[in-house]
Amino acid sequence: MDNRNEVREFLTTRRANVSPEQAGLTAGSNRRVAGLRRGEVAMLADVSVEYYAKIERGDIAGVSEIVLDSIARALQLDDAEREHLFDLARTANGPALVVPRRSPKKWTTRPGLQVALDAITAGPAFVRNGRMDILATNALGRAFYDQVFDGPGQGNLARFNFLDERSHEFYPDWAAASDISVAILRTEAGRDPRDKKLHDLIGELSTRSDEFRTRWGAHNVRRHGAGTKHFHHHEVGDLTLSYEGMDLTAEPGLSFLIYTAEPGSASEERLRLLASWAATHVAPASTIEHERTEDATNPR
Repeated sequence: MDNRNEVREFLTTRRANVSPEQAGLTAGSNRRVAGLRRGEVAMLADVSVEYYAKIERGDIAGVSEIVLDSIARALQLDDAEREHLFDLARTANGPALVVPRRSPKKWTTRPGLQVALDAITAGPAFVRNGRMDILATNALGRAFYDQVFDGPGQGNLARFNFLDERSHEFYPDWAAASDISVAILRTEAGRDPRDKKLHDLIGELSTRSDEFRTRWGAHNVRRHGAGTKHFHHHEVGDLTLSYEGMDLTAEPGLSFLIYTAEPGSASEERLRLLASWAATHVAPASTIEHERTEDATNPR
């Protein structure tokens, strides 16, 4: 990905999202931009207009953390957006040492990790990477995401979201789920712009899905840590589940996610029904296999 173009489009879209009123400025008349002008961002960040314009054109290499912080405040970036801006700056500055990437190899679940997944029996639990590949699950997770594995999704949540029509039924609020999916990929692209498999996935989805292409152009990013989601599983119906996401410190770049239902709720009963159905209809979770590229300079 072209880092200069990524910086330019990210800052331009963030600037368009902030109105003068939100920034505490007087809007005035005859405005030709949807959000803030470059000069207004420069004033709020306490830098010259020329310097900010240079940064927004994509020339972010060498920009200090103080200036990046000031720009983040001026554009009212949230934590995920601020982190993404710093990721883009780090990429522009280049790695201190370039180490050749190793050839892809099969990613296998450590026994202890699978035991931890299997110990969770009340809700779906799974491990995914930043490309949204599901790498490992417990039994309920395999049943919950069975359509992700048996169709165009090929075990990838983003591919399922945009290339499998069944996702429109699985996600009752499909648009919101799609926004989240793309924002996670955009965040990962900022963290690891040299990930060829991520580039290939983005290229595939951009070519095959107008919905993805439009969302990708919005440059939205997000942290996916905790919340509540609604689903409709083809076997047990509607589910309202809370989720918690945790980073795996033993394997940087991977996330451990758990879905749970409110005790005594209809969703809890439906998860029990799903577990019973899974016992006879779903292949073991241990059959999941993925390739993961090892990179000594960025072991994600």
